[in-house]
Order: sequence, then C-alpha cells, then structure tokens
Amino acid sequence: MNTLKKTGLGILALFLMANIGYGQFSLNKLKDAVSGSSDKPTTATSANSSNTSTNFANKGREWYVSKTNGSGQLGTKEKPARDLGNIIHHLKANDVIYIAGGTYLSKGGRGSDEINVPVKIYGGYDETFTKRDPWGATKTIFTGTNEYMKLTSARLYIRTDQQRESNGQLSTGSEIVVEGIVFDNGPRNRYHKELGLAIRRQASPNSGHNPSPESGGVVIVASKYTNVTVKNCVVMNTAPTEGALSIRIFHAATGIVQNNFCINNTGYGIHIRSGYTGSDPKLVPNFIVSNNTSLFNWKHDAVASYGGNALCVDKYLTATIQNNVLGFGHAGGVYNKGSKIIMNNNLFTGNSKYDYKEINDMMKVEYLLDESTYLDQNSEGNKAMLISIPVAERWAEIYASRVEITREEVDASVHASNSGANQVRSMLGLNVQAGGTSMDAEIFLPIIKIEEALPAGKLPWDGKGCQKPA
Repeated sequence: MNTLKKTGLGILALFLMANIGYGQFSLNKLKDAVSGSSDKPTTATSANSSNTSTNFANKGREWYVSKTNGSGQLGTKEKPARDLGNIIHHLKANDVIYIAGGTYLSKGGRGSDEINVPVKIYGGYDETFTKRDPWGATKTIFTGTNEYMKLTSARLYIRTDQQRESNGQLSTGSEIVVEGIVFDNGPRNRYHKELGLAIRRQASPNSGHNPSPESGGVVIVASKYTNVTVKNCVVMNTAPTEGALSIRIFHAATGIVQNNFCINNTGYGIHIRSGYTGSDPKLVPNFIVSNNTSLFNWKHDAVASYGGNALCVDKYLTATIQNNVLGFGHAGGVYNKGSKIIMNNNLFTGNSKYDYKEINDMMKVEYLLDESTYLDQNSEGNKAMLISIPVAERWAEIYASRVEITREEVDASVHASNSGANQVRSMLGLNVQAGGTSMDAEIFLPIIKIEEALPAGKLPWDGKGCQKPA
C-alpha cells in the first residue's frame, strides 16, 4: 500500500461544530423531561401505565451493590451484594439498583450482565449510599478482562421485548433507566502484541485471549410502551458494529439520551433505534437526545466502509437532537436512515466525510436546511467552531500519528500471483486468485484510560455537549 494517508491532529486542540434550539417534536415533553445534569436522574415521562401488563406491574424493591463492602445476595443497604451480576437472577420488574463506586467485572469476572425485566440502575454512590459523584471520586466502572471464553456480549444488556405473560402474549409497559455508570471495554479488548494500540477481532486460544467484544457498552431493547432513559453515563473503548450506547424502543415510547459521554468507539457512538415499523403518529417512538458528547468514532475495522458516526438514527421514529457535540467520526456526525428529526444547537467537528447524512446524501452543516429531506425546517443553530479537547497528551499523540487505510488502497495493492494454480484457472476461463494483503492498521482504537478521557467530558462548549453531573 503505497498511498496510505496520514491524518494529523493537534495534541490538545480538536475541531467541533455546534447547534442550538428547541425541537418541535415533543417540545413540551422536552422542557418537562430534560432539566440539565442534576444528581437526581431525569427520566422519560411517566410510563404508559394503561399499557403496562401484569408481569411488568410489580412494585419492585430496592437493591444495593458495593464492590468494597458487599457480600452475599441479600442486596440490602446494610448488607449489599458484591456485584450486580450476582443478583440478576433475583431481579423483578421495576426493581431499583443503587451501585457504589468501584470496578465491577460481573459474576465470575465474565464481563457482561444481561437483565430481562425493566429496572432502574443508578451508579456513582459512596459506600453509605447517601452521596454521588459518578464521574469523580465514586465512579461505578463496568468492565471486564480479556480472557479466553469470557463473554463478548454487551457489558450491560437490558432486553425486555421477549418477556411473556402467562397467556403467552408479550409483556409491555413500565420504564428502564441506566444512570451514572462508566462502561469501559478497554480491559475486555484484545490488542495486537498487548501494546494497547490496535484491537484485534479474532480470538487467540493458544495465548488465552478472547476477541475484542463486537458489542456496545450499554444496549437496551425495550418492550412496547416502555420508556427508556440513559443519562450521565460514559461509554469508551467499545468495538461494536453498531451502537456503543444503543437504545431500541417500540410503540408509543419515549427514549431520553442525556448528558452522556461516548469516546473512542467503533460503529456509532450513540444509536437510537425503533422497533415500530408503522406510521401511526400515536405509536411512532420519540427520542430526545440532548447534551451528549460523542467523539472519536472509528470505522468497524481499518478498511471498513461502515461505522464511524457520532450518532445514528434509524427509520420509523422521531427525534429532537439538540446541544450535542458530535465530532471526529471516521465517517460523520449524524447518520439519519430516514426518520423525521429536528436538530438544534449541535456542534459538528473533525468528521472525515460529512456532518450529516440522510440515507445516501452527505452534507456539510451549513447546507443542512438546503439539502435535507427529513430534517425539520425549523432546525437552527447548528454550526462549526474550533474548540479545545483536553484529552491526555499521550493518547492525542497516538491518535495524531495513526495511518488511515482505505478499501480502495487495499484493493489496489492486491495483485494476482503467477502461480501454477492461477495458470490453470486462467486456461479454464476462471477468475485468478489474488495474493493476500494486510488489512490491519498499526493504530486502531488505541486504548484511552478513564482518567485520560474524562476531562474532555466534564465541561460543555458554549452550552453544548455533556458536563460532569452535579
């Protein structure tokens, strides 16, 4: 590959773009539901109680988890459990889980938790469960290890859409909340020569290494009429095909994605999805995506033509997207697959191919209203501006020295060999076989440490992006 492109980057200064305003989709809901980043999480408007089925109408109980003081499975404030994974089999619909600061690897160090009932999870507490500092002194960190045969599914996977009532019908309703958790897949990834510079997606049984998990940090698939809120979370070093922070809601549900920090992930930093495929305005799911920061979103792999967006919007939903920072995507800022959305006051910066894409149409931020088909014409305040991103100098230097490989360059570097097999294939009129070529970059999704990344998420830029929870 003779024409590899080297992309430069200032060590501490990176570009971002902004937009301001208030969405017309569910504006009153937005004003009521989104109130900054207080220590008490804002959740979606009250769940569809009239559509909540028997299994999901449980009153629920409170659970407490502490890595430092936990033991057993009582899960009380006086006797907390040691890890969320240890009590998942006890959880019922509408249970509330409070998790103290610490590093959690799940049950048996498996590195993944799956919950199949609607619950509310709040992290970042001190050991007395009276104070919170989820991005500071009492961080609740969900991670794992890279050991062969450990789980490679999402670090937290909440899926309720397959639960059924006693009569066989699907369970519906209630609410799901995840708030104040740091999801870090860095320790779960496999890195080339264990240098932390380039992930590998294949396992190595001989050396006892798992593949890098091809899954997000927090993935939620809700039932019909189930509202979902993800707030004040950090998602980093994940290598999914799709969303690092992924939410899929169904009929008549609201999804709130607020004050989250997604940094250094493949696929999409934030992925909002719909499980409804109709056009009834009363049933179309609605998202409110506000005050999030999504930076350094990589393609799926070094030569992939997919992934690398700060935010992906699926079809069959509506969304209000405002006051977000969406930058440094290998592809772009927002990829809209065909939903009606309104975007206000967002910052776009450093994206390689586009700021906004609708299906196949790529646009720069200044042409959004001129060229878009699905964007509400009342959208306003979206712009580009130069900002300083205070990531650690060590990681910034690594990122700046990366070499980007394109599929075109790889294809151009492949030549058919003059082997005996190819001579026979040529005589028979068959396609000749090309020689192999390396598709791995020396730097691809290099690990960034929590303390290196968090400074870039603690302060907004001109009111845009996330900030440290109060």
